[in-house]
Amino acid sequence: MIASSQVLIVTGGSRGIGAAVAAGAARHGYAVAVNYKGNRARADAVVAGIVKAGGKAVAIAADVAHESDVERLFAETDQALGRVTALVNNAGILGPLGRLDAAAAAPLEELFAINVIGTMLCTREAVKRMSTKHGGGGGAIVNVSSVLARLGGAGETVPYAATKAAIDTFTFGLAQEVATEGIRVNAVSPGIVDTELHPAGRLARLLPGAPMKRPGRPDEVANAILWLLSSEASYVSGAILGISGGR
Repeated sequence: MIASSQVLIVTGGSRGIGAAVAAGAARHGYAVAVNYKGNRARADAVVAGIVKAGGKAVAIAADVAHESDVERLFAETDQALGRVTALVNNAGILGPLGRLDAAAAAPLEELFAINVIGTMLCTREAVKRMSTKHGGGGGAIVNVSSVLARLGGAGETVPYAATKAAIDTFTFGLAQEVATEGIRVNAVSPGIVDTELHPAGRLARLLPGAPMKRPGRPDEVANAILWLLSSEASYVSGAILGISGGR
């Protein structure tokens, strides 16, 4: 086992915001577990970049929608890097696009299983390790929400927006629940960010409505997440930090 005083799990860490968080956290001295669902090559590339720069990282496959996978993700991190002290719940999907009256049950169930249940399961395992109630030394959790939790996503992404509204409520409630146990819980609420979450052509269609007329970059979101994880945000908990370019 490679012992480290700061151990981070990033779900959905093989690309986009998650990959930017993993690389940035490693530069700040975290040992990083890069979680991925299916693309091993991309996760390995993130890990290789961290190791080349002198950091510590491992890639761990797990589908956060499955409880047994989540439990294994944390157990393998314990063994490879040490007890987790930070968690970024970044894994998520956009789900079915279009009006709600055209949506089928199966894609909605998958959307909520990954975006909401997956976040809750990962956070549960983190709390078990971080909480002073369970013998831990505290820690920090950051959930990735969306400005759509506030805007609603009418006409295209209402179900996705609903999952992110659930994340906002979960963040605020859990922050209060574990406030005396050494754990801070916050969320970031990005606007339009240039990642592979968007189908082809969607970014260009959305940008005219963006105040800055440009998408955010993954590193811009990652920098805010890393601040929330850091001791500089030691009195910040239950916050939903907007990173939406003025929207």
